[in-house]
Amino acid sequence: MKTSVCKFAFVTVCIGTVVACSKKTDNVEPTPSPVDTPVTKVQVIDTLAPNVPLKHVGGLHTEEDFVRIRAKIAAGAEPWTSSYNKLIANPHAQAGYSASPVAKLVRGGGSAEEPDPDNYSRAFNDAAAAYQLALRWKISGEVQYAQSAVNILNAWAKTCKRISGDSNTALAAGIYGYQFAVAAELLRDYPGWQAADFAAYKQWMFDVFYSLNMAFLKSHWGTCDSHYWANWDLANLASVMSIGILTDSRSIYNYAVNYLQKGNGNGNWYKAINYVFDGENAGLAQIQESGRDQGHATLVIALLGTISQLAWNQGDDFYGLDDNRFLKACEYVAKYNVARLEVPFHQYTRKWAANCAQTEIHTAISDNGRGTVRPMWAAPYYHYTKIKGKSAKDVTYTFLGFNSTQPEGGGGDYGSNSGGYDQLGFGALLYAR
Repeated sequence: MKTSVCKFAFVTVCIGTVVACSKKTDNVEPTPSPVDTPVTKVQVIDTLAPNVPLKHVGGLHTEEDFVRIRAKIAAGAEPWTSSYNKLIANPHAQAGYSASPVAKLVRGGGSAEEPDPDNYSRAFNDAAAAYQLALRWKISGEVQYAQSAVNILNAWAKTCKRISGDSNTALAAGIYGYQFAVAAELLRDYPGWQAADFAAYKQWMFDVFYSLNMAFLKSHWGTCDSHYWANWDLANLASVMSIGILTDSRSIYNYAVNYLQKGNGNGNWYKAINYVFDGENAGLAQIQESGRDQGHATLVIALLGTISQLAWNQGDDFYGLDDNRFLKACEYVAKYNVARLEVPFHQYTRKWAANCAQTEIHTAISDNGRGTVRPMWAAPYYHYTKIKGKSAKDVTYTFLGFNSTQPEGGGGDYGSNSGGYDQLGFGALLYAR
């Protein structure tokens, strides 16, 4: 069996961590078999020195991924073919798509901070389009799709000067920040993207998105660190991580890696996934937002998946961190929302407001939004079964989640509201092995 080595380091000391990988197969296995080689437990992910270059392998998706995808589509194999057909049918993925950039991106408008109305739907539609068009170019090789995607990104970089609104500006900076950055990383090797335009785009990402990401993560808008729910931190950390990759800044990337493990906010891996069960409920882990509602609990899973995949392609194994803590969270959320089965709940006290002056106690999981559908299950399902070699029993409910969204689409396939665009989607096409 082949193994891949993920390199971790503290300052300049390199540590080798071996991660077991399953053999590649041509067919999708709904009930994969466990591998014989044990997976090394990942307890700490240390950062590399600031002068160590980042890997420009496509952000979420590598060229190896696209080689596999092209071959599977050419062979008419599933689930690649159905998911690809879903992609090319999406209105956002059509050559000639016209961008709608704004000088002032507003989320949290009609407020004391920003009297103008919201217009952030323009950002989530255009970010989805840039990503989907970039995928079509990577898969088909047809430059019309790459050029259409680059036209979208250039238009935003030339037009948009700032993000405005109430506290929700942090969500705009986080969600659209990571999506615009991921789309750009896919296109960085497109020869038709002029060097000056690409440089200007990276500066735009830094000035408009990264600056606001960091302002939020460092201040939490003047509240205590536990005030904002996990998805707020995680969206901004996904943006910081992806912008660090895009702009070749190991220091920016390192900030996200460190915060995810040691940060004071609820984006800390151990706070976002705030309780791991044992005994008869072993294999399940509770989300910090589980007592709030399931729309946000599922968003946390989607964001954790994005972060895990970005980091994995840099050699950092958040999927495996703390004995696969993320998998246990996937199982918990899918068991409750997809299988519609009851799950245990560990009492959780949230401290919020300035100086944590107020508290709220959650004693039961919330059924508000139960059954929320997001295209987010494919990445963890395939990673844990095909790369980590976990057994069917370990991914029982994650597999049900994956199966429930087939063929999996992306932005534009799950309604017109922002929730349908919070995740990039098309996971079966991109992650199936």
